[in-house]
Amino acid sequence: MNEAVLSPNSERVIQAFGLNTVIVPIDSILPVRAISKTVKVSHKYRQIACSIEEIGLVEPPVVFRDRQKADLYLLLDGHLRVEVLKDLGHSEVECLLSSDDEAFTYNKRISRLSAIQEQRMIARALERDVPKEKIAKALNLHIDSLNRRANLIDGICETAVNLLRDKICPMAIFDIFRKMVPQRQIEAAELMVNANNYSIGYASAILAGTPQAQLTSLNKPRRVKGITVETLSRLESELTKLQQATSSVQNTYSQDHLHLIIVRGYLTKLVNNPKVSKYLDDHHPELSSGFKKIVELTSTG
Repeated sequence: MNEAVLSPNSERVIQAFGLNTVIVPIDSILPVRAISKTVKVSHKYRQIACSIEEIGLVEPPVVFRDRQKADLYLLLDGHLRVEVLKDLGHSEVECLLSSDDEAFTYNKRISRLSAIQEQRMIARALERDVPKEKIAKALNLHIDSLNRRANLIDGICETAVNLLRDKICPMAIFDIFRKMVPQRQIEAAELMVNANNYSIGYASAILAGTPQAQLTSLNKPRRVKGITVETLSRLESELTKLQQATSSVQNTYSQDHLHLIIVRGYLTKLVNNPKVSKYLDDHHPELSSGFKKIVELTSTG
């Protein structure tokens, strides 16, 4: 069944894909973009190739049947996978058949695999007794690199892990986090999420501003190249103020947002009242201008 009914009074929603996959000749697939030579020597391309060689095609490419030529298919998603299969000598590929030719979602709205998601995937495979050599070969990784990924969240508190579970951040971030006590790890993760900054430099700055008592190695003084003790002290003070300001905003955001919505609604009534609007324009032009700007807001962000 390719259609689903939401309710007796609702319109039918057409399913985006057919329920079954189809076998399509690779020569009948028309890509929407070319694969450059630089892409074909990239780590991502080699990783896909190793995965297909070792365990086969995991995620079928998505195609749409050409409206003018029924024997041709437009490739919406899976360009690298199809190119790898070509290089490996395959003549056919199992595909998902899309009900429309919308390709924006596949090319612009991509959910990347975060470091923590990758760690959990590897850990689950190891729990099922999949040999490390097989996993490493499928992911095009060295055994040492695989071990590092498998142990990525060792020493990281669960709350900090949950805050960063779907964030795209370098693995070195977790090495920095391990130098902090659990409470400080949570604070650091919250700072990174609020700033939407997951760079190594930002994490290092948070570490540099961490009080000695919140480090895991209490007997080891902090040493940051190019930063004096005075600078560290100032950085620590600024980070503390930033955390307090962030917490304050978080605690009152919902209430402030509600107040702003109510105020905007009230000011809309005032501005739309001809008599009130004229009085403000004549006697308080600065207030009138400010009120109109608030009323014209399309977002409270």
